[in-house]
Amino acid sequence: MNIYLKNKYTLEVDDFQFRCSIGKNGLISNKIEGDFCTPIGKFKLEEVLFRKDRYKKPKTNLKSRRIKKNMFWCTDIKSKNYNKIINSNKKYISETMYRRDYKYDYVIPLSYNRKKIKKNKGSAIFMHLTKDYKPTAGCIALCKKDFEILIKILKKNSYLKVY
Repeated sequence: MNIYLKNKYTLEVDDFQFRCSIGKNGLISNKIEGDFCTPIGKFKLEEVLFRKDRYKKPKTNLKSRRIKKNMFWCTDIKSKNYNKIINSNKKYISETMYRRDYKYDYVIPLSYNRKKIKKNKGSAIFMHLTKDYKPTAGCIALCKKDFEILIKILKKNSYLKVY
């Protein structure tokens, strides 16, 4: 199943269209860490991360994993764990996955820069929640209602195409 970022405000999946927001500085093919751009490309959607203290395990065909209090996403270009989930942020610059706000109550990590990781090419690129559709730091954000519909219709071999 393919999902398309039709334009900077719309995700398209089969007959569904979802309003979304993207990186503050738009789309880019040559992403750099901290540029506030959403990368262009085709990205696998493998799992849904969720806050069990706020929601039940989501109904989805993707793998699902609970976000724990000690879960972080390493964004430190000096670390061997760059662009990976880590269990502590004491040594590294990282993104807190267990946030006080709602934005990461549901998260789908994109496969961007994940197989052959290149330092400083961007990390922590997700699909996550929004309430106001303000631009993101490079992720794609949807409202909770649309996100819950999306994760129900995704199949195991789903890809997001950003162009």
